[in-house]
Amino acid sequence: MSIHLVTGAGSGIGAAVARRLLERGDELWLLARDAGRAKALAAGFPGARTLVGDLAEPSRLSWALGHQAPPDRLDSLLHIAGVVELGDIGDLTPKVWNETLAVNLVGPAELTRLFLPQLRLSRGHVVFVNSGAGLDAHAQWGPYAASKHGLKALADALRREEHPGGLRVTSVFPGRTATPMQAKVHQQEGKRYDAERWIAPESVATTVLTAIDLPQDAEITDLTVRPGR
Repeated sequence: MSIHLVTGAGSGIGAAVARRLLERGDELWLLARDAGRAKALAAGFPGARTLVGDLAEPSRLSWALGHQAPPDRLDSLLHIAGVVELGDIGDLTPKVWNETLAVNLVGPAELTRLFLPQLRLSRGHVVFVNSGAGLDAHAQWGPYAASKHGLKALADALRREEHPGGLRVTSVFPGRTATPMQAKVHQQEGKRYDAERWIAPESVATTVLTAIDLPQDAEITDLTVRPGR
């Protein structure tokens, strides 16, 4: 039985991945930003364990996890949580930039650092669910795209540093996916949201599981997923 830690399991891609891992009998740990969220996740995913730590406050993650009992071994760390706020560069305040970079980049970097001993022990796998915005930045997507470009750099550097020890690192770059975040984006864009137009979260979950289930003699480094219609 493999042991996984998932961020962003409350909805969308993270929830789809968490369901799949539980259904097949793996041990699942879910990161929650606060105690209330942890309670909701525990109720939504019976059998899963929770850890409380807010990615929006990366400097406090070490303290928070130090007051809990994280797993001693970890086969995969799946970074799926994320936030987005659209706007023109000329209108965006440092608050938006700092919050976006904290949750989407600095938080994942710190969480990875804290769990590297467990991941090294199992010759495990780190998966960063990135975005098409991590490869190409569009107007009004500045902070989000910057965070996702940075996340790709984090993954690439981590892979080169940890590859000799057997740790695998994968970046998944989904296009627009039918999630609550996508509904918010459409609202900010002033467009009608039609979930049928976009990738189902379960399809992205399949790509994540494909990466972590690959035999140890191979590694998917970068995987781009686009809407099929």
